[in-house]
Amino acid sequence: MEDPASEIPRVIRLLTQSTPSTQRATIEKYFTPSASFTHPFCRTGSFEGSRWLIWCIYRWYKIMSPRIEITIDGIAYDEKNLTLYVNIHQDFRIWVIPFFNAPVSLVTVLRLVRYPSLPPQPSYSTPINPNETANNSLHRSTSSEKPLYFIQSQNDLYQVNEFFKFFSQFGVLSVLLLLWQFAATALCIAGAMVFWPISWVEQNVIGGNREKSIGDAVRG
Repeated sequence: MEDPASEIPRVIRLLTQSTPSTQRATIEKYFTPSASFTHPFCRTGSFEGSRWLIWCIYRWYKIMSPRIEITIDGIAYDEKNLTLYVNIHQDFRIWVIPFFNAPVSLVTVLRLVRYPSLPPQPSYSTPINPNETANNSLHRSTSSEKPLYFIQSQNDLYQVNEFFKFFSQFGVLSVLLLLWQFAATALCIAGAMVFWPISWVEQNVIGGNREKSIGDAVRG
């Protein structure tokens, strides 16, 4: 990628909504050979050739849910740290389970690596070549001399209630989790009220930034 923030929506749609050959070509084009993938259900680790495991995960993803509706709600690019944050929501359906639909939201964190551009070479006319890899993409030149960015790791982050939607057809687990979260909030309120003297000591004796330990405060 030359411009990660503007190109990543197309990359995500190619990964999730394209044919098997295009999906694999996309992974080989935009992921490094040692790229890693982390998800609540699975992870690959990072080693030479780990990109093949990412292809297997995406292939099984499409086999389970051949038709995926996905929307990109927002993108933030931390250029200094070469990190993309992509806010996504999708409707995940498993074709062997009638009426199953998991409308989930997640944030995908993509860590990139940057390679300097190389001298101009004849460009290819096809947007994706199934035999193209991230390595030989370095030798694919464009008319400009911008650096190229590749995905080194992908980390899919789900809130617990979103994660539960994969297991609960009618949202029963999500409702139970919601009740538990409200109960935990009530416990936080009770704890804050009952143990307010600890806060008073922290504020008036120790200091709000833990300038002294409780032992130091007792010893004076």
